[in-house]
Order: sequence, then structure tokens, then C-alpha cells
Amino acid sequence: MTRKITAAEALLRCAADSDVRVCFANPGTTEMALVSALDNIPNIKAVLGLFEGVCTGAADGYGRMIGKPALTLLHLGPGFANGIANLHNAHRANSPVVNLVGDHATWHLEADAPLTADIDSLARPVSNWTRRCGSPSGAVRDMHAAIVSASSYPQKISTLILPTDIQQAPVEYKRFAKSACETKVVAEEEVQRIAKFLSEGKDIALLLGRNALSLKGLESAAAISAITGADLFSETFVGRAERGANLPKVTRLPYFPEPATELLSKYRSIVLVGARPPVSFFGYEGIPSSLVPKNCRLDILATELEDAENALINLSTELNCKRTFTHGASHPNGRPVGALNPESLGQAVVAVQPDNCIVVDESATSGGPYASISHLAAPHTVLQLTGGAIGQGLPCATGAAIACPDRAVIALQADGSALYTIQALWTQARESLNVTTIICSNRSYRILRIELGRTGEKDPREKAHSLTDLGNPSIDWVSIAEGFGVPATRVERSEDLAKEIDASVKNPGPNLIEAVL
Repeated sequence: MTRKITAAEALLRCAADSDVRVCFANPGTTEMALVSALDNIPNIKAVLGLFEGVCTGAADGYGRMIGKPALTLLHLGPGFANGIANLHNAHRANSPVVNLVGDHATWHLEADAPLTADIDSLARPVSNWTRRCGSPSGAVRDMHAAIVSASSYPQKISTLILPTDIQQAPVEYKRFAKSACETKVVAEEEVQRIAKFLSEGKDIALLLGRNALSLKGLESAAAISAITGADLFSETFVGRAERGANLPKVTRLPYFPEPATELLSKYRSIVLVGARPPVSFFGYEGIPSSLVPKNCRLDILATELEDAENALINLSTELNCKRTFTHGASHPNGRPVGALNPESLGQAVVAVQPDNCIVVDESATSGGPYASISHLAAPHTVLQLTGGAIGQGLPCATGAAIACPDRAVIALQADGSALYTIQALWTQARESLNVTTIICSNRSYRILRIELGRTGEKDPREKAHSLTDLGNPSIDWVSIAEGFGVPATRVERSEDLAKEIDASVKNPGPNLIEAVL
């Protein structure tokens, strides 16, 4: 016999029955029915974020690591708008996220109250599936559809808008049968075509993205490279990749267009494997948007919408590859000494980061040296800033730590972008998450100074300098972290940074280290 419950509780029961296990929430008045209903759903963990961008970024990090959607609970149009930047990043990473957005009661919308907004239009640019729930009886059906859409490959973002009167209405809950999530598999004839092309061609590069950078994908790609001579590259910013010593090495495409174009100039063909065609991050006068050299053929094994890992496995089988690959270099033993700079910072992190940790890299210009040697570090998973909307790193690390409580998380974080979502530290403290945040403290928006230089402004004047400077006053990262309940320290020497990272990852709970560069 079914019992009457609110539509809010019914749709959350549907989420729990669909293996959704966490809700990152910053609720308001229009979400109180959902807040109350969460008390009746023991299988869904409720995590409070102090800003909606923390909630959406945490859902992104959680989804990247666990491969299943998290819920966000957001307040009307302004709350959703506060979370859009990190939903943009999640959208670019193909992360599974289901947004629940409360709205005014259906009968109150015509009053045009101060918080009324066009949530539907806000949601569409960062959502693959959007629906406004129109009736209490349809709430569970809509929730089920949202989860199926978010979970199907490539995983994506669903947004369900829920008026308060619909949330509060009584309904009978009937469980939906679990639906098989769709996977778009590359056709056998396409695999055969690329196999023939690789066997006969030369000067070929494979550009890897999405789940081509999984462990199985990398192993298959390395085996293909060994037998065909094709070189392996990854997109500049990837949603998730396995990296480190004893794993196949993949060259990361440079950020700026000139070195990227030069690197690719020797290839006659580039084969995309779960990656988009490479383009310049920004448009620069006199430089083509496309990074594909002239007279270079662009081919596709798997689009970004197809299962690239499976395509690589099938391609390696088609080519009769051995399931072996050339192992990367060994993990270095030495720790750097002396004053900190970007090079010694990278060396310190590589030297001490633990095996199987998760590195959330939003280090911007300070992290370039780390990225260039991270293949020497202990094997780890790296999550990067896929959409370029800064403020992703700390929330993403928060979500990753909730998804994988048995793994240490290192947030390698630029100081300027950390300030966008610094409230994530409070959630890390409240949830006792094992996150080590390393603030790369160069006290400037250094990337903007580089971009000013590219325009010909080699010596910025007073206003330009002030708009790229984070000093006067300098930001007290230790006090900020401690104010949010996170122990913190400041270091200026490489050996001290290595020592503090080593101690932090071995102890439960969050820590912040300001690395003064």
C-alpha cells in the first residue's frame, strides 16, 4: 500500500532509488519543502555550501570522480545565476549534475515579486536537459527523466524547476524501474577505418579527451602508439585524467596558440579521440582560431559525445596490439630546497604527493612547471578547469573529497581565482574533508599581465597595474582559512612546502598552505 507524501519527498526518494547519494545545497524560502523532505531520505547526504558556486562546483567534482550525478539545491533565478560559472565548467567537463531549483508558487508568479526571474532561460545555456515541473503527479517522472539524462554518456547537466506549491502537494510514490543509461559506441566500421589509416600513415598524432584519458584508455592508446608510431596528446584542460609515474605519458597541448601550433606543425594528420578540434583559447590578431596546421588532415575516431575509452580498446584489438606499454619515468626521490618559485613549487608537490591522490589543478600561471613534470609524480587523478570560469578549484576539490573519502585531495590553487569561491573552505571544515589546499600566492592576476604584454603593453601604467595586482593590502590567507575553521600556515621555502604537504595529506581534515612565490 502506498502512502501519501509530499511531491518534494517523492522526487527525492526517486533520486535515492536511482543511486543519487549527495545534495549540495544553498536553499531559500522556495525550497523549504525539499529541505524538510531530506530528513526523511537517509540515503542522500545533505551538504551546505555558503555560496551557490560552491554547490555547483562541488557537484562537478563529485560527478567527475564517482561517475554518478549529485544534486544541487538552489534558490530561484538569482541563486541559480550565482552557480552558473561552475555549471559552465561542469558542462564543458561532461559532468553528471542534477540541479533542483525552487521557484515561486504557480499562483504567485503573476505578482512579479522581487525574486521572480526567468529561470528557464538562465538554465538552458548550461543544461542539456531543462524542465519546469507542471504538476505534483509529474514530479517523480520529471526527476527520473532528469537523472537518466544526466547519467547517459556523455554525462551531462539536468535542471528541474520546482514551484513551491507543487513541492508541497501530496502524492503517492511509486518507484520507477531503473533505466539503462545510453552509451554512444563508435561503430565497428569506423574503428576499422582508423586502424587501416594508422597502419598505412605516418606523422600522426592522437589528441585525447574525455574518457580516453582513463587508465584503460591510456593503456590502449599507448599500445596503439607503440605499434603505429602515432604520438599522444591531450587537450589543454581535461575534466579528468590519470597521470603519474608508471603510466603512459601524454603530452598536454600548450595553452598559448603559438607553441601549440608549433608542436602540431610536424604532423600530417591529427585523429580526435574524445576531444574537440583544437582551437586557441582566445582570438589573437593574425593568428588563426584553429590550431590544426595547414595541410594537416583532421580525422575522428570518437567524438566528444562517444565512448572514447571503448573506441581505443576496440582499436587496439583491431590492430592486434599487445596489452603492454612503455612505462613512464620513476617517481623522483629528492625534495627541492631554497626560496619558492613556480619551478620549485612544482618540484615540491611532485616529490611528496601521495599515491592515488586527486589533484585539482586551478593553479593558472604558477602551475605550469608542475604540469610539465607531473608525469613523474606518484600515480594520481587530475581534475582541471575545463571551461575557463575561475573559482572552480576549491569547490571541485570539496566534491571530489566527498566522492572519494579514502583518497587524499590536493587543491593546487591560484590565489586570484581562489577568492571567487573561498567559502568552500568552510564546507571542507564542516565535513572534515581530507583536502590540502596550496595557495600559489604571487599576489597578482599574472595571466592578465601576460595578456597585457601580448597586446604590446610591456610596461603597464598605474591603472592597468592596479587592475592586475592583489597587493595593497596583501591578502592574509592564513587568517581567512582559520576564520573558516581550516588550519593554515604560510611558507616561503621549498623544503618547508614539501614538509607541510607531507604532514597535511597524512592527517585527517582540511589544511591550507600559502606558498609565497
